[in-house]
Amino acid sequence: MQTEILSQAATQARGLAIDAIHACSSGHLGLPLGCAEIGAVLYGAGGLRYNPAAPKWLNRDRFVLSAGHGSMFLYSWLHIAGYDLSLDEVKNFRQLGSETPGHPEFGDTVGVEATTGPLGQGIGNAVGYALSAKRAAAKFNTAEHTIFDQHVFALHGDGCLQEGVAKEAIAFAGHNKLDNLILIYDSNDVTLDAMADRTQSEDAAAYFTSQGFDTVIIDGHDFAAIEGAIAQAKGNDNGKPKVIIAKTTIGKGIAEVEGTSAGHGEGGAKFAASARKGLGLPEETFYVSDAVRAHFAAVAQAGASAYKEWEAVFAAWSAANPALASELKGEVPSDLIEQIPEFEAGTKAATRASGGTIMQAVAKAVPNLISGSADLYGSTKNYIKDGGDFGPENFDGRNIWFGIREHGMGAICNGIAYDGIFKASGATFLVFADYMRGSIRLASLAKLPVTYIFTHDSVGVGEDGPTHQPVETVSGLRVIPNLDVIRPADAEETAGAFAAAMERADGPTALILTRQNIPAQDSLSISARRQGVLNGGYIAKKESGDLKLILMATGSELQHAMGAAEQLGEGVRVVSLPCFERFERQSDEYIESVLPSNCTARVAVEAGVSSTWGKYVGFTGKTVCIDRFGISAPGDTVMAQLGMTADNVAAVAKELL
Repeated sequence: MQTEILSQAATQARGLAIDAIHACSSGHLGLPLGCAEIGAVLYGAGGLRYNPAAPKWLNRDRFVLSAGHGSMFLYSWLHIAGYDLSLDEVKNFRQLGSETPGHPEFGDTVGVEATTGPLGQGIGNAVGYALSAKRAAAKFNTAEHTIFDQHVFALHGDGCLQEGVAKEAIAFAGHNKLDNLILIYDSNDVTLDAMADRTQSEDAAAYFTSQGFDTVIIDGHDFAAIEGAIAQAKGNDNGKPKVIIAKTTIGKGIAEVEGTSAGHGEGGAKFAASARKGLGLPEETFYVSDAVRAHFAAVAQAGASAYKEWEAVFAAWSAANPALASELKGEVPSDLIEQIPEFEAGTKAATRASGGTIMQAVAKAVPNLISGSADLYGSTKNYIKDGGDFGPENFDGRNIWFGIREHGMGAICNGIAYDGIFKASGATFLVFADYMRGSIRLASLAKLPVTYIFTHDSVGVGEDGPTHQPVETVSGLRVIPNLDVIRPADAEETAGAFAAAMERADGPTALILTRQNIPAQDSLSISARRQGVLNGGYIAKKESGDLKLILMATGSELQHAMGAAEQLGEGVRVVSLPCFERFERQSDEYIESVLPSNCTARVAVEAGVSSTWGKYVGFTGKTVCIDRFGISAPGDTVMAQLGMTADNVAAVAKELL
């Protein structure tokens, strides 16, 4: 190991962080300065397998900065390592339109493997990456060709470990023996407000060991110790994930704040001049020496050579295994919706049960789909039959047993989606969606095609009572930008919903399914219902005569809108709006054809809060919704008690007529 050049690189990486944060008076210096030696070994001494010229190399090692506030650590090393991240972009840290935003954002910056910032999420994402890598190796490697054998790293601090999502993901990784996962714990004994002992007294080594991890404690500023720990972790496929607890000094290099909570953020930036002098940096800011650039160019060349060798193996594998090579492309059939069998007329079933049937057809047509549940397969009905269970005895399994870990499930599904090899889906009761809301929000922000299967969707849950009756949750999900929320009204609409989720590539989809049986809308053709969901909304019942009133509904309440229309007679249109988001992506002409603007007499019907219906009912319309918590009683009784009946819908509509 060339300690001298690595030491220079670490110093210059510290300088880049100081200069960037000083320039904008915003950012977090603590981690970039405290972990500089770790970055030097990862990117400059064989810690990571990467090729800057092929940043999406399938068999690269993945590095996730879970402590995303320390983004200048990542930007500095990506720039020094030769990724397409210019020095000008480093100088534009946190500026409008730059490739160096305040926290790393997937898709905005080359080399960023995950959108991180909310603490703990990156650990869950790394576990998802590790799961994906294990399954890819089991699925695609052959006796003759190894195309997947990568490792997954996540750098995190005390803040990440204090968040529950991290603990859920760590438990999952240890239980499933993801020995390709390497966590690096920046253990500096400091949190933002105070020294860490103010809020924690956990024995981290004992904790990780208890979770099934190989654990080692090192000096995080000792190049040889860092290199040795990483090499040992990468070379030991013993069924245990690894954690390297690196004891570091936060803000190292700024004497006025290092080792204190003041070193966490930008507090040390005002000492930039004295820090640069103390580090031995020249007066020139944003300085990287020719010697350091030459060293990392050589590292990049070695990575390019390794990539070229892998490409030859991949080409030979592809030629020898055309079926596997085709499957690896992960394409969703253009006729997927036609591959889902039609349901018999008169089918009266819970949409969770219909979804379970549909899942089998979708899983057959989309072989890269994997499906998990938070200990609720028996209720969410999304188990892939004959798919096998993912685990150390069968990493090729398609069913993931997450345990009662909804937040961890969300973060892990995001990691799988970031990797892009498999289509991730996870299921739980709708009321528990709030436990994974942070992960859903990040999936929406990062445009990840994750599918959420949320069952037991309303007060129709019944006897379990208001704690399990999610009256507000559908509206709460609808307000997340870029999340498609689909609440189908019968089995055929459910088929359209699954097809919509599978075909979507630029964001997540939440499928909202019932526990209780609901009737089929057989007055409509199968194609009308399925295509109607793909469009987000459609006319379920055309008015006879002149249009006087529009009844709008989703899910189990469409039946009541249809029943009310029969009572009301001529001039009444019924519109099914299973997905607001898809509907609003349609052309103005289509939207106007379904909801003509000149008809302002409108009623919305949904067994949930009314808050997101305002844009459709306007100031003169009405809602038949549930703006209160539920009741513990049989589901049908609760629905009737809270006004979810055709008679009540008709009575409210008559007030407008």
